[in-house]
Amino acid sequence: MSLPASAPTEPPKMTHRQVLEALSGLLLGMFVSMLASTVVSSSLPVIIHDLKGDQAAYTWVVTATLLTTAISTPIWGKLSDLFNRKLLFQLAIGIFVLATAAAGFSQDPGTMIAFRAVQGIGAGGLAALSQVIMADIISPRERGRYMGLFGAVMALSTVGGPLLGGVITDSINWRWNFFVALPFAVAALFIVQKTLHLPKRPRKRTSIDYFGIVLLSVSVSLLLIWVTNAGRDYDWWSLTTILMVGGALVAATLFIIVELRSKEPLVPLTLFRSRTFTLAVVASIATGIAMFGSSVFLSQYMQLSRGATPTQAGVMTIPMIAGLLLASIGVGGLITKYGKWKPYLIVGAVLLIAGSTMLSTIHYDTNFALVSLYMFLLGAGVGMTMQNLVLVVQNTADPAQIGVSSSGVTFFRSLGGTIGVSVMGAALAARVSDLMGSESILRKMATAVQSLGEEGIAVAQQLKSGALPEVSTMPHAIRIIVEDVYAQGISHSFLIAVPFAVLSLIAIIFLPNTPLTSMTNSERAHASEADFATVSTSEGMGVLTATGGIPVVEDDDAPNRPSEK
Repeated sequence: MSLPASAPTEPPKMTHRQVLEALSGLLLGMFVSMLASTVVSSSLPVIIHDLKGDQAAYTWVVTATLLTTAISTPIWGKLSDLFNRKLLFQLAIGIFVLATAAAGFSQDPGTMIAFRAVQGIGAGGLAALSQVIMADIISPRERGRYMGLFGAVMALSTVGGPLLGGVITDSINWRWNFFVALPFAVAALFIVQKTLHLPKRPRKRTSIDYFGIVLLSVSVSLLLIWVTNAGRDYDWWSLTTILMVGGALVAATLFIIVELRSKEPLVPLTLFRSRTFTLAVVASIATGIAMFGSSVFLSQYMQLSRGATPTQAGVMTIPMIAGLLLASIGVGGLITKYGKWKPYLIVGAVLLIAGSTMLSTIHYDTNFALVSLYMFLLGAGVGMTMQNLVLVVQNTADPAQIGVSSSGVTFFRSLGGTIGVSVMGAALAARVSDLMGSESILRKMATAVQSLGEEGIAVAQQLKSGALPEVSTMPHAIRIIVEDVYAQGISHSFLIAVPFAVLSLIAIIFLPNTPLTSMTNSERAHASEADFATVSTSEGMGVLTATGGIPVVEDDDAPNRPSEK
């Protein structure tokens, strides 16, 4: 007679101190990535001007990072379900910071774009793996308790980064913005190695979906290149458009076929059977457009429409960052205290709509108090929705697919931001080009140039070259005209985000209002493997998969836990 196999040992519950120690390296790693990104944001107009790039180059310097971040995020998420998550996180830090440092040596826009693309590969890993590792050590219900720490990191990097970048650009040279994160990266690698101890996971036979990676990259890249260049290098309705859009659709179709037949799909399409995952993806697309679009074009607005220096631009965008931080920290604490999440997401989506709509009305001379209010509302909307959409998905995801589920939402958020920035950038470039060529602007420009003599002629030649202007150094007569043109173009581009924000609100309204579990991902995985754990706690019962329609007697005292259909 053989004895029954013993149940798996339940992973020990981490104390508050152990969680803080584990989070220290994770927080520093995220700080490195955010600092390296935000320190450049306020100086990008100056960088593109010095590298003699135009509006399309400006858009692609941003889009290249977002594109590779979007494509690599599900890859990192899939790898996190197969390999050592701690080692992958350290690898992502290394790739990100080395590429960032290399970008500092760029001599032309093409080189800058190439290194920024490599930077995005590391950023995708940090975005995906940080969410997965948090799910391993912190339960969804307790996540808000630690959001203050992440909020502090966000505050230090998102407020301090642009300010530091502006000071470096104005006092030293913009290239040092790309080197400033190196010492923090070295420290992060050592601290992660020492403090981050994740539960051991069983080894799996692995296979990587290489065809899926290639097809996804081709599909998204073709679409973005088409959006960026259409209307300038070729007509919107042309043979080139047909070939590029057709190629993107063919690659997307083949990607779906490959994912359905792959043993280890890059993005398991079965995830879309979950109403929570599907609706969270739709809502995340709008959040991505608002988050990335605002960070890119608000910095341009401050420098090209209000004549601010990089340092001043960093200061002037603080209201948006304040809204994001206050909302994310405050809502995180409320979710942990009361266990309710849906009302905050709905309010966040409404604020996204309000902020995007109001920013589409700004002019070069709009009262800055109003602009600050609009930025604050948009930031608060992003803060309420961005991380909590991932939280909602992790709360209902299969523990074995926590990596691809988390990275799936992050992927579509990055993809939405990438496409949004490309479309907004293309709309901005087209609007500026049309306005600059209009009779009224040409007449005003001619009058201004004549009044300034040789100085005016030199500025006019610079504008004709197509390179991004440095507005703060222009003569006042021409500066007012350029500020007005770019303000109209940027406000026009913000209008594109409004319908997506409305779609996000609709998706959030229909999200299943599933209560947050108090179990970490590791505990849920253990509960699903051990019968005694699943039947001994109500939390464990929540991870069991239904096997049939078994009638159950209603119990008025039992908590109402709606199941997701």
